Amino acid sequence: MRVTTTKSKTDESFYINYAFINEKGKSTSRIYKKLGKLSELSKELNTDRDGVMAWAKEQARIETEKYKKENESVSIALNPNIPIKKDQQNTFNCGYLFLQSIYYSLHLDNICRNIKNRHDYEYDLNAILSDLIYARFLNPTSKLSSFKYCHSLLEQPTYHLHDIYRALTVLAEESDYIQAELYRNSNYIHKRNTRVLYYDCTNYYFEIEQERGDAKYGKNKENKPNPIVGMGLFMDADG
Repeated sequence: MRVTTTKSKTDESFYINYAFINEKGKSTSRIYKKLGKLSELSKELNTDRDGVMAWAKEQARIETEKYKKENESVSIALNPNIPIKKDQQNTFNCGYLFLQSIYYSLHLDNICRNIKNRHDYEYDLNAILSDLIYARFLNPTSKLSSFKYCHSLLEQPTYHLHDIYRALTVLAEESDYIQAELYRNSNYIHKRNTRVLYYDCTNYYFEIEQERGDAKYGKNKENKPNPIVGMGLFMDADG
């Protein structure tokens, strides 16, 4: 990159120019960054034109180094004759990264930060909750198996298994808050058309002998006296 200038009747403008080969194989250039006008820069830097030019060249050097770092290529040498070391992890699961993007778009990290202000614990609730969600999508199993599965992710757990079990109590206590915040935050990702709302409900029963928690005895659609849970579904005007 180099410094170029254009003069007008009353002033002179300074630019950083970037030279490159276009898709047709011809050398060309374009303005990479506008630095400003001589009158403004002289006043700001408290110097004359030579001082402004020296400053502009230094800015071009900085931008060149920055551009090289952002666009540098990395070469990895592979030797087919070298055996893979035993008990060393060489592959990592990256399929969770698109879920990670959604997770942070819903500001679940902020939700965890607010929960932390109301509870006394040392573990990283955000890391535990995000990993449990990824595992539930990609490999739905028990908490122990989910913890083992998360060690195959590119960003591996820094917490312990017992931290997961301790976090479950906090997540259960904050369930209503989490759901309310998720509903509010999801509107930033996909706007809801609430001019018309459709509502339906159903119920399902548990194969247990006694009532507990949400599982209460009552009539279901099949007239079985099993413990049941009612569930409602809202849908907006766009489905």
